[in-house]
Amino acid sequence: MSHTLAHDDSINPEKAARGRGAAIVVYMLFLGSVLAVVTAPIGVLVAHLKRRRAEPWVQSHLQFQIRTFWLGMLGGGLFVTTWQLLGLVGAPAVAPWALGYIYFTACLIWMVARCGVGISRLTSNQPVANPRSLAFGSARVTLADR
Repeated sequence: MSHTLAHDDSINPEKAARGRGAAIVVYMLFLGSVLAVVTAPIGVLVAHLKRRRAEPWVQSHLQFQIRTFWLGMLGGGLFVTTWQLLGLVGAPAVAPWALGYIYFTACLIWMVARCGVGISRLTSNQPVANPRSLAFGSARVTLADR
């Protein structure tokens, strides 16, 4: 046999799809932002730069990632505004803090779940069905085995 598995794209050409590696990196950067927030802006920058040159099915992942970042930023802005308003109206100190913990936890679950769904679809060489979705790209999310 004159070729190696590493160079044989005929076995699984989807793994060699343009942009697939960048999409994997962006998902990892987003998940890394749980510990180091600076990785999310780097991830969205990579997604923006690679989106136009990627295969169409990979473009759906990059669009999903871009939307994940900007929806998170919008949600964060709305939260900070609400938090400030609660302070201005004289709400008890526990109210904004409780809201913060609940909101932060919900956002963390939302972001990690979106990344999980995206990684699952990407490793299965499938596009995100609805990358503009507010939830999980029209994927059915369950905790059961297939």
